[in-house]
Parts: sequence; structure tokens; C-alpha cells
Amino acid sequence: MIAFELAKNRVLNHAKDFGQVSVPLEKALDRVLAEPIAADRDFPPFDRATKDGIAMAYDAFAGGCLCFDITAIAAAGSPQQTLESRNQCIEVMTGAMLPLGTDTVVMYEHLEIKDGKAMLLKSITKGQNIHYQGTDETKGSVLLQAGVRIGPAEIGILAAVGKTSVLIKKNPSICVVSTGDELVALAQTPKPYEIRKSNVHSLQAALVKMGLKSEAVHVKDDKLETEKALAQIIDTHDVVLLSGGVSKGKYDYLPSVFEALSVEKVFHKVRQRPGKPFWFGVHKDAGTTIFAFPGNPVSTFANFHIYFVPWLNTSLGVHTPEINVILEEAFGNTTDLTRFLSAKVTNVQGKLIAKPIHANGSGDLISLSLINGFLQVPPKVSYKKGEQVRCIPILGKPIL
Repeated sequence: MIAFELAKNRVLNHAKDFGQVSVPLEKALDRVLAEPIAADRDFPPFDRATKDGIAMAYDAFAGGCLCFDITAIAAAGSPQQTLESRNQCIEVMTGAMLPLGTDTVVMYEHLEIKDGKAMLLKSITKGQNIHYQGTDETKGSVLLQAGVRIGPAEIGILAAVGKTSVLIKKNPSICVVSTGDELVALAQTPKPYEIRKSNVHSLQAALVKMGLKSEAVHVKDDKLETEKALAQIIDTHDVVLLSGGVSKGKYDYLPSVFEALSVEKVFHKVRQRPGKPFWFGVHKDAGTTIFAFPGNPVSTFANFHIYFVPWLNTSLGVHTPEINVILEEAFGNTTDLTRFLSAKVTNVQGKLIAKPIHANGSGDLISLSLINGFLQVPPKVSYKKGEQVRCIPILGKPIL
């Protein structure tokens, strides 16, 4: 059995690159960018009006002129026009190129337009209401770094630089495996000694939140059947997530099956609660990474967020943020285990306040619906009310 920090480091040290692929822009949402994106032109690409009104030369106003002849209209998307005389002006629409010879835009609300003339109603400032060329970004500057997860804003930037296709990180192929004769299908009425599958659905839903697809497989408590099924799964997937079958029970065959399949054990059992029997390993020939979580729902769910999420982020080059929260009540960890407390975190006047939710052990599936994070409490450490503790957020449960 190893300490939590060592287990976490060993998992992250086995992060791997799954390669890259080019996809059309419309299929890039929620994927991880694999290339830096540079501006193909200045942003904005020209001096542009930011208000509907008139473009004029400020020197005319400074010289005492308050009324200007309107000579033309400049619309957004039309070629640049030229002001012939500084005692004239050109009507401009928002987004239009600033006409040559002008340096100031006055919005309609500060004008009186009558008989083809524009009268200034308020004092003006030179250069007002103009978005100057290159003030956002200059040509060649990096707008997006590789490793960014592509959201709607990033899609807009990619479109603005003309990226019809985007180089993204490949996602791993994943198989979620449930084990145990006590598990039955959702539509089936369980016998008194059976339960419906839940872990596999929780894991698949969490993977969807990360933009990942997965296959689900169930194996019975039969060693030969388990070995045969896992041999095929390992050969055809980059990642295998299992729940159950890794403790000390007589039907917990996974450790011996992994050994028979030449899966290299990185570690088995971690000094933590929940999730102590966690097994982690790799099949070097197939290149498959295997996370075998304990079967209790809270243990499976916690270990997925504690280990798999940062492992995948590291593999894809995405930063995993760390969150510190303030304890609403004191908590003392007298054990030699790292504790992961289920908690509800709320934002109270800008401070993240964590209230531990006391579950009925690692089998308390219902308690998971009440929480949005796990508080990480090191061994032999006590926290007072109001002290900070690290929090691991839960996918799909925002901390507001």
C-alpha cells in the first residue's frame, strides 16, 4: 500500500499522448487544441467606427466649426471613403472603415441632422468612438495556445482567422467495465440479493462531461470469462476503467487476471479513504492504461475525479485547476489515510465555503447527488473552522 501523493504522481507519470487529428471547425467544440493559433491580420484590420454617427476632422471643431455638410455615407463592409474638406463630414455606421481625412466619430445622439447638415450638440474629444487597427492584436501574434479546450469563444476566434479545419488532440478510446454477478441491467427487476448497475452509467456520464465517448461492458465473476473479455478489451482500447473486483474477496479476480494478461502493475492499494483498493497499471505492448476502481459507488466516483481526470488532462496538455475552500466546520483526520470528504461548496460573498456531507460509507450512492466536491485532508491533520483545504470539483456540479 502506498501513500496518496505517491500514487497520484505515479498515475500522472504515466500520462500519454494519443496523437493529433485535423477536424472541420464545426466538429472542434469541446476538443483540445493541438496547435497555436496566430492572427492572420491585425485585429481590428482597420480603423473602425464604434458608433453610428458622423466621421469628421477634429481640427475643424478646434477651429470653431460646429456645423458640417454631410457628403456621403460609409456603411460597414464598404470600401474606405475620403473626406474632401475638413468643414464636411461623412455619415458612418458601426463597423465601417474610418474615412481618410477623419479622426473623430460623433454618435447621432450628440448631433442634430437637418437639411444635409450635422450640428454638434456637445463637446467632443479627438479620436473618440474609434477602434484603431491592431489595438486588440497585431498580425502574427498568438491568439490561442495549444492545450486550450475549445469553447464557443475559441470557435469565434478560429473562425475570425479563417480556420476551416483545426488540429486537435485525439481522445483515447475508452471501455468502462463493470464486474460482479450481483449487478443486473437497468430494465431488470433485481432479486433480493441483486442490484442494478450504476457505476458504469455514472462513469460514462462523467466521460461525456469531458467530451469523451466510451463503450460499456459487463463481466461476470468468472476468472476465465474475465480474462477472455479483458484480453480483447485491452487489445482494442487506449483506456480501461473498471469498477469492482480489486479487493480481497474470493471473487475479486482482477489482480490475478491482469498478471496473467501481462499487465504491468504500477500499484495496488492506496492509503486513502474512500477508494483504498484502487489498482493502476499499464499494458506496454498494447499501450493500454488501466484504472481499476473499487466497486463501491462513492469510491469509484471519487477515484475517477482524483486520478483519472488529472491523468487525462495531463495526457491532453490541459491544466487541472486547484481549488481551495474554507471549512464551515472543524474536521480532524486522526488516521494515517488521506481522507476525501464529500462536500457541498457554495459561494458566500465571494468566499468558497465547504460544508462536509456525511455519507453512510462508500456505498452511499444517494449522497453523491448532494455534493459538488471532495475535500482532500492529509493524514494526521486537523483543520479548524474557517481554515482552507484543497477541494477536487465534481464534473457537472459547478461551484457557484
